[in-house]
Amino acid sequence: MAEPIGIVTAKDALFAAVRRLREAGIPSARLDAEVLLTRVLGTGREYLYAHPERRLDFDEYERYQAVLERRLTRLPVAYITGKKEFMSLEFTVDEHVLIPRPETEVLVEEVISRIGISPPKDCPTIIADIGTGSGAIAVSIGWFLKEAEIIATDISADALIIARENSRKHQVDHRIKFLQGDLLSPLAGEGLEHQLTAIVSNPPYLSRRAMAVVSPEVAREPKSALLGGEEGLDFSFAILEQSRPYLAPGGFVALEVGHDQAKIVADFAKKELGYGEVEVVMDLAGIERVVIAGQ
Repeated sequence: MAEPIGIVTAKDALFAAVRRLREAGIPSARLDAEVLLTRVLGTGREYLYAHPERRLDFDEYERYQAVLERRLTRLPVAYITGKKEFMSLEFTVDEHVLIPRPETEVLVEEVISRIGISPPKDCPTIIADIGTGSGAIAVSIGWFLKEAEIIATDISADALIIARENSRKHQVDHRIKFLQGDLLSPLAGEGLEHQLTAIVSNPPYLSRRAMAVVSPEVAREPKSALLGGEEGLDFSFAILEQSRPYLAPGGFVALEVGHDQAKIVADFAKKELGYGEVEVVMDLAGIERVVIAGQ
């Protein structure tokens, strides 16, 4: 047991928290306990290492127990803290949006690299982010490509509230237009035919079978942002089908896909839809993670 309330040190509070989280079967118990304590104390993790004897007052102790109780329900840490880092930028997140993941950075980096090396000549750089969620992709691209204009769509009004907040936080809101609707349907009537440099998306791509066995934490994220139909391919196929009329000459579609989907999606783009150049990019774990389909 930790010392009595009022004289509990950070070290003792962490020790007790890690034990509780491990007993609940949470594999990231130590990291989670540290992150949640820093949230309560308003410090960084390095502070905990440097000041293990720092004492928690009654209010701090009570608030720490409260956030631990939320984590014990398997609510993801990002939803408890309300933030998640992506592309070295901090994003606001809540239970209406998917939590940004490191593998999605590969998708963003590919788009930034391709456009940064060969920006369109004599025409604006316009990029559409389909299913923007927290806005992590759109905002990151806007942050790194200072001249790009971005259209971000999502079917969820609640998600768009978070995305707009993140665009304001990183001061790219003047270059991002948010539109509500399903996939590319909000682009209709915007005068974007043959105007888009790139269409990018991290669509829902879990199969029904995969969705049934996700971790308790993933199960707390929006199902609509995860489930991609029976085989997990519905949204990837739909985006590829709907994109052709909007791509400018030399434009491309960039999609994040599941670990066993790249070949299927790439073949669909090339053989079924007639995209001219199709490439698959691996993530840092060696998994085929991104499909790039060019005109």
